[in-house]
Amino acid sequence: MKIKRKRGPRKNGKPSPNNIGPWLKKLPADKREQLFQRAARAQWGPEKQEPKKADDGPWVWPIDLDRYDRSSALTAAEEDMLTRYAEAYRFYRYGRTMDFGETLDRLVKPLNDALDYAGIRTLFRKYVLLFFLREIAEPKRAFWGWTTDEWIETIERQKRVEYQHVIAVAYLLCGFSDLHRLSKNHIVYVVLARKVFGSDYMNTIAERVRKVLAEWGYLKATQQAVLRTVCEALLYIRSPHLDELTIEHIETVVARHPCRTGSYRKVAFSRVLASIGTVSEAMEIKRPVKDKKLSPALTLGVPAEWCRLCRLWFDRSTYALRNRNKSYYFLLNVGRWLGKVHPEVLSPGDWTRELAAEAVSIVCQWHGGDWCSIDPVHVKSRGQILAPSTRAGRISILRIFFRDLQEWELIPRRFDPMRSMTTPKSLLALIGPNPRAIADDVWAKLIWAGLNLTADDLPKIGDFHHVPFPSTAYPIEMSRALVTTWLFAGLRSNEIVRLRVGCIRWQKDDVTVPGTGETLPADAVCLLDVPVNKTSTAFTKPVDRIVGEAIAVWEKVRPQGVKLPDPKTGELVDFLFLIRLTRVGMTYLNKTLIPALCKKAGVPLADVRGNITSHRARSTIASQLYNAREPMTLFELQEWLGHSSPHATQHYAKITPLKIAKS
Repeated sequence: MKIKRKRGPRKNGKPSPNNIGPWLKKLPADKREQLFQRAARAQWGPEKQEPKKADDGPWVWPIDLDRYDRSSALTAAEEDMLTRYAEAYRFYRYGRTMDFGETLDRLVKPLNDALDYAGIRTLFRKYVLLFFLREIAEPKRAFWGWTTDEWIETIERQKRVEYQHVIAVAYLLCGFSDLHRLSKNHIVYVVLARKVFGSDYMNTIAERVRKVLAEWGYLKATQQAVLRTVCEALLYIRSPHLDELTIEHIETVVARHPCRTGSYRKVAFSRVLASIGTVSEAMEIKRPVKDKKLSPALTLGVPAEWCRLCRLWFDRSTYALRNRNKSYYFLLNVGRWLGKVHPEVLSPGDWTRELAAEAVSIVCQWHGGDWCSIDPVHVKSRGQILAPSTRAGRISILRIFFRDLQEWELIPRRFDPMRSMTTPKSLLALIGPNPRAIADDVWAKLIWAGLNLTADDLPKIGDFHHVPFPSTAYPIEMSRALVTTWLFAGLRSNEIVRLRVGCIRWQKDDVTVPGTGETLPADAVCLLDVPVNKTSTAFTKPVDRIVGEAIAVWEKVRPQGVKLPDPKTGELVDFLFLIRLTRVGMTYLNKTLIPALCKKAGVPLADVRGNITSHRARSTIASQLYNAREPMTLFELQEWLGHSSPHATQHYAKITPLKIAKS
C-alpha cells in the first residue's frame, strides 16, 4: 500500500523554516529563498496574484531576446553534445531538471524560458525539448536562423498534443507570424493567445467582447466564433490591446481565409470595436449580389441600338428597382423578337404605328419563355400563357418605354404610344378583382399553429455533432410576435419588418362609441402604428389585443440595438424586429416562418390559388371582415388596410356566394 506524503506547514506559499534540513541552514539567505520559491512553484504552483486587466498600460514582450546568443551556427561542441543527448534525453524521467551543462545552455535556456512563460506541464516539457533537439541536430543549425517555411515544416511534423507549445516557442522567440499557413488542426487561436498574452489579459478581453455581443442578441456559438477572430487579430498585431486594432487589420486577417469564411464575424467584431470607441465606424454586411444584367447571353440576338436605349431607360427611369429589372428583361425579349422577325428595324426610332400594333398583338399571346435569352434568369412558368394582368402590364411597359424615349428626345415622335399601344378591351375584360383568400379551414389551422408556436417547431442552426443544443436563428419571442402580427394585423410583409419600437398603444379609459351608445372598456382596444407604405402615409389601426400582448413580450426581452435608416423614408428609427443590430430579413416570413406554420398545422404550402405567402393573409383577413356578421363597409376596410382608394380595396375583399344567397 502506497502511503501519501503529507505536506509540511506552509507560510506565505513557502515551506516552514522549521522543517528544512541542516544542509539548507548552511546556505546563504538569498540562495535559500530561491530554493524555497522553486520548491513552492514545483509542489503547489505559483502564488496567486491579482489578475491584470487588458488595459493596464502598454504590454511588454514577455521574453527579453537580447540576453540570448541568437547565432544560428552550431559549435563543434554543441553538435557533439546534440548527437550524444538527443536520444538519451527521451529516457530521462525529469526532463526539466536534466543538466546539459554549459555546452547546450545557449539552446536549452531560451526554450525553457518560453515554455515556462507558456505554462507547459512537466510531463510534456521533455517531449517538446526532445523534439527541438532533434530538429536542431538534423540540419545542424539552431532555430534562431530557421526561415518561415522551415518553421511551418517543423510544426507540421509535430503530431503530438504539444504542437501548441511548439507554435508558442516559434511565436515568442523567433517572430513566427504566418499562423494562417498552418493546418487547421495545428492551430487553436484562443489557446495560443492565452499562452502568448497570458490568461488574465485574454479573460478580460473575452469577457468584454462576450458581454457586448450578448447584449445585442448574438448566440453563444457566434460569440465563440467572434472570439476566435479577436484572438487571431491580436496575434496578427502582436499585442493584446483592442484599442490598437483597425478595420484594415480585421480585413487582412479575414482575407487570409477562404471566400466568405468569417465575413459575418468580422462585421460583429467591428461593431464591438466601434462600441468601445476603437474605430469610428463599424463595417457593414455585404452580401454578394450577381448583376444578371451583365450576362453577355442576355443581349444575344438583340440589335445594339435597341440594347443601348434599353439600358439608358433602365438607368434614367425612376420606378422601383424590382419593376425596372422586370421591364428591362422584357424589353430585351422584344428586341430579340424584333431582330428575328424585323431585322431591318434596328432602333426604337424606326418603329411605325403598324409595327406598334403588331407588337401589341404579339404581347397579347405571349407565353412564359417566349423570345428569352439562352440564360433565362427571370422565367418562372415556361410554356404557359401569361396571366391577363401580366400581359396587360407588359403592354404598359412597352407604352411607357416609347413615351419616355420620345419625351427625352432620344427618338423622333413618329406615332403616339399612348394611343397606338393601348391595352385591348378583350384583355382588360379578363382582369378584375380576385382576392386570393385562404380557405377557412386552412386558415383556422394556421391560426392554431401560430398561437401554439414553440421553439421546437422552428428550424435549428448547427448540428448535434458540433453544437450540443442547437438553437433557432431568432428568439422564439420574436418569432411569435412576427407570426401573430401576420395572422391578425393584415399588414404587408414590408410593413411588418419595418414596425418601430413602441408601435403598440392601448386605450386607457372607457370610450363611448358615437352613434351606437355602446361603451368600450379600458384596454379593450389595441392600436397599432403602421409606418409609411406604398399606398398611404403612416396611420394607426385597431388590431386584436393578442397582437399587442405578443409584441409586448418581445419588447421585454428584445436585445439592445441602434437606430437604422428606414429603407423607404431614410429616417433613423428603432426597428421592432431587430436582432444582432440587423433588421429581420425580408424573406424570413415567407421562407421560414410560414413553412414552419404549415408543417405544424398539417396543411400544404400551396392550394389551388397558389403558394401560401405573407400577402395572402391580408386578403384573407379583409374578406373575413367584409363578410362578417357585422361587416365593415368598403370605406372602413379601405382605411383599415391603408389603401388610397376603394378600387384597390376591391382586389382584397370579395363578397362570398354564401352571403349573397343569404341576402
